[in-house]
Amino acid sequence: MDNSMPVVSKMYCSSTPAALMIRRRPMVVNGGGFVVTDFSHNVVFIVDGCGILGSKGELMVKDSDGEQILFISRKGGIVQALSTRNKWNGYSMDYQGKNKLVFSLTDPKSCIAKGAPVRIHIEPKRHCNNWDFEICGSFADRNCTIIDCTGKIVAQMGKKELIESNDFYHVTVQSGCDQAFIIGVMAVLDNIHGESTRC
Repeated sequence: MDNSMPVVSKMYCSSTPAALMIRRRPMVVNGGGFVVTDFSHNVVFIVDGCGILGSKGELMVKDSDGEQILFISRKGGIVQALSTRNKWNGYSMDYQGKNKLVFSLTDPKSCIAKGAPVRIHIEPKRHCNNWDFEICGSFADRNCTIIDCTGKIVAQMGKKELIESNDFYHVTVQSGCDQAFIIGVMAVLDNIHGESTRC
C-alpha cells in the first residue's frame, strides 16, 4: 500500500524514515544557505539563500545534481505590509523552468501575533482544520516538530549529538513524507530566524 504524501513530488517520498543531516555553509561573498546529506555524507539537497540568489526573501532548494526543484519567496505588497503575519509561497519547478504553487507558510511578525503557531497550507487545498501542517517547538534551539492536522508527527529536528554547534543539526522525516517539502520548510525557518539563508 502506498502511503506517500507528495507535496513537491512523489520521488522525494521514501517508504522508510529518512535521517537527514543539515550543515550550514559559511557566509562568504557568494556563500550562505545549507547542504543536506544523508548519514553516509551523500548530498541529498542544497539550499541557496540571499547570499547566492542576490534577493532577500527568496530561497531555492536543489537536488543533489544542482537541479532546481523548489523556489520559495516571501510575499510582499501593501496587503502583506499591513498583515500581522508574513506569508511565504513555495513553488515546484519543472524541467522547463515553470513553477506551480505547492504550499504557503505563515509566521507571526508582530507582538500582536507573537506566540501564534507557524502553519503551512498545501496547494491544491486539502486541509482538515484550515491548515495542513503546524510547526511546534523552537527552531532556534534546534528542537522542533512538524505535525499534520491530525496531530501525527511528520518530521522532527534535533541537534547532532557530540557537536555543540547550531551549524549542524538533523531532521528525521517519516516514511511517506515529502523530504523536499520538509527541507523547504527548514529553509524558511532558517531565514525567519536570520540564519544562513539570510543576507
